[in-house]
Amino acid sequence: MLFEADLEEPRVLPLPCGAAAIFSRPNPVFEKPNQDAAAVIPAGPDDVILVVADGMGGTRQGGAAAATVIRQIAGKFPVEPDELLVRTAILNGIEEANQKVLAEFPSSGTTLAAVEIKNHTIRPYHVGDSVIIVVGQRGKLKLQTISHSPVGFAMEAGLLDEKEALQHDERHIISNAVGLAEMRIELGAPLELARHDTVLLASDGLTDNLRLEEIVDHIRTGPLQKGLAELATLARKRMNDPAPGKPSKPDDLTILAYRREG
Repeated sequence: MLFEADLEEPRVLPLPCGAAAIFSRPNPVFEKPNQDAAAVIPAGPDDVILVVADGMGGTRQGGAAAATVIRQIAGKFPVEPDELLVRTAILNGIEEANQKVLAEFPSSGTTLAAVEIKNHTIRPYHVGDSVIIVVGQRGKLKLQTISHSPVGFAMEAGLLDEKEALQHDERHIISNAVGLAEMRIELGAPLELARHDTVLLASDGLTDNLRLEEIVDHIRTGPLQKGLAELATLARKRMNDPAPGKPSKPDDLTILAYRREG
């Protein structure tokens, strides 16, 4: 398992049928430990799980909660490379992490975005407002998770557009997280990846500072490591130097992406 909570530059990992790139840095404005965490977890010869967790609570417990959910999922592997067993292992890992966070870090919690990749098929799992996006080489958006938040649901219902959501005073409020007694796991349907499709998982340090079209434009084509570096540079610039009409919300920033090549 590769587990990261702090990386100065995007790191690239070769994976079955493609490659992944990962970046994670703490809030550049307010000095505190990075509460985000990310991992690439082998789950079988042709099976891998990507995970991003965004710890909450404003203390070191947020980072501990994020690390807990990743370690609980990773602790379920290896299992027999059977689709049902892998899915059950992921769900059990998240459920057990929820109980552990409730017991050990009661003042904190964490979001979760996870994707199982098997051959050319993915299945998304998410809790909270960390995002999962799948985009084609020509920029077609094939998947975007809905944030478990009042603002996210208002966008889905057409009550807010993206610009209004990015400027909303309550965009930081979420209604679902690991560490809540009523936590729910949103399990998506399997999605077949075409060649050169890109899967991106990110904490809200990305989506609170860049518009969707900006994210898509940087990751749809070109070297994956370069695209992540550009996203990270632009997001952190907006955190440091707010500009009129541009989104800006200083936060930890974690991005994990995978591109199908085979």
